[in-house]
Amino acid sequence: MEMSAEPPPPSRSRSSSGPDWSAGAVTRLSTPAVVPPPPPPPPTDRGRADRRRLWLFGGAAAAVLAVGLVVVLAMVLSGNPDPFRPNPDPVVDARPPLAKLCPAPTGSPSADPAPADPLPPVSGNRTVDTEAGISYRAYDAPWQPWNAVWSAGTLEVPYKVGQHFVTERQYNGFSDYHASILSAAVPAADNDALSVNIECVGRQVAADVRAEYYPQPNRMELLRDERAVLGGRPAWVTVFRLHFTQPGLQATDELAAVALIDVGRPTAAILYISIPGTHRQYDYMVDDALASVRPL
Repeated sequence: MEMSAEPPPPSRSRSSSGPDWSAGAVTRLSTPAVVPPPPPPPPTDRGRADRRRLWLFGGAAAAVLAVGLVVVLAMVLSGNPDPFRPNPDPVVDARPPLAKLCPAPTGSPSADPAPADPLPPVSGNRTVDTEAGISYRAYDAPWQPWNAVWSAGTLEVPYKVGQHFVTERQYNGFSDYHASILSAAVPAADNDALSVNIECVGRQVAADVRAEYYPQPNRMELLRDERAVLGGRPAWVTVFRLHFTQPGLQATDELAAVALIDVGRPTAAILYISIPGTHRQYDYMVDDALASVRPL
């Protein structure tokens, strides 16, 4: 397509009826506007300002009082007399387990039976446990001196003096089964008190023996559970036969006795006797060993 040239713009014509103002700017003389002054500030309400200050002071006092009440409440609930210091460490009960389970009795010890006759003299070989504070009869072969420490169980009574012999060797591939007459000392009194709750402590030790040294579950045939006098000292005697089964073990029952003897120390003496059912010919030793106890 061919483009054509644009026509020239029309010329501006001068009007004959008035002057032509388009040639320059026109300056006009005028009077500047008068700005009125700002109105005066309203009069100060001093009473209102005082009331505002009182509200501020009252709010601050209320906040301080609230903080004080919180601090006092925290002190009462925590038992700490100084809230800005940490609570003191709790008092640790350092008593032995038996002393915690069986506090010393508060009544008279006259409830314990007293021996009616003088103790008969003892002769023959004796096992002497100076730590427990007792001695008792020692038996000939197959019995032999105990040379280990048994301290299993919740109470961890350390049986480390006495006699034993193996009735079944490696019945489960690595463990031996024993007949035993063992003694130990157990801290059973509070601090330096010489009074022992023999009933509570004796039953606790017997329960610990049953739970820790025999196959579980087992059935107990209780034969004796009573206060007694052993060697002229108050004692608690528990005699029972346990019935159980264990893979590889020929014994299915055992006669056991646990005697706790108050020897007049913060520690009590324990005599533990166990005769497996495979060796009942030694059952008589339970009563014989108990009757042979003498305090040191």
